[in-house]
Amino acid sequence: MNVSKKIVQQIKIIPDDTTFGYEQLPIAKEEYLAAAKAMERLQKKGIIKKISKGVFYKPKMSVFGELKPNEQEILKPYLFQDGKRMAYITGTYLYNQLGLTTQLTNRIKIASRSKRIYVNTGALKATPVKSYADVTDENFQLLGFLDAIKDLKIIPDADINSAITVFSNRIKQLTNQEVEEMINYALLYPPRVRALLGAILEQINRTRGIEKLREKLNPLSHFNFGIKPEYLKSVSNWNIR
Repeated sequence: MNVSKKIVQQIKIIPDDTTFGYEQLPIAKEEYLAAAKAMERLQKKGIIKKISKGVFYKPKMSVFGELKPNEQEILKPYLFQDGKRMAYITGTYLYNQLGLTTQLTNRIKIASRSKRIYVNTGALKATPVKSYADVTDENFQLLGFLDAIKDLKIIPDADINSAITVFSNRIKQLTNQEVEEMINYALLYPPRVRALLGAILEQINRTRGIEKLREKLNPLSHFNFGIKPEYLKSVSNWNIR
């Protein structure tokens, strides 16, 4: 079967409104030139559309016209390499999804330890930040959560005390293993992250492993978050103001 037919068959089974790249097509590297020409023909026929270099989607039609993929779908090809996750969305976009801010942004941050990722696709733009650990499908949500704790004081329009409730409720939903993993990742973050995470874990009685956090804190250091004790009674145990 020639390259063009292989591509057409694969694209037929890709859902509409879903992004994909050459990695998702059944082609060898030596077939990329022929594949590129085949993709050009499919674009001219309107079967697929190009978002950016090497990233395409099948347009989905509704009564209101063509629906384009959402931001997360557009960014998906940039977050994976050889089928493995190596990056995640962070910053204000993520903090909005976590319920920490009502602000929306089309300027997104992508965290990765192995790669600096830039995206400039229409109104959607992304810039790179360095992640504190290697990113996987298993840990990226924990890392994003720790990013939110790290950035708490600079999240646009965030209410610090309400954020404590959001953090507490989300941690309560984690398994013991996930909490243990989060504690280990927190050791890679700035001290204020370890202190606030420790205080929250103590407040909700998830204390297994929090001594690791305390041991990595300077007892003379203080962390000014502006948290009221009625929202987090354990603040004084972690030198938080």
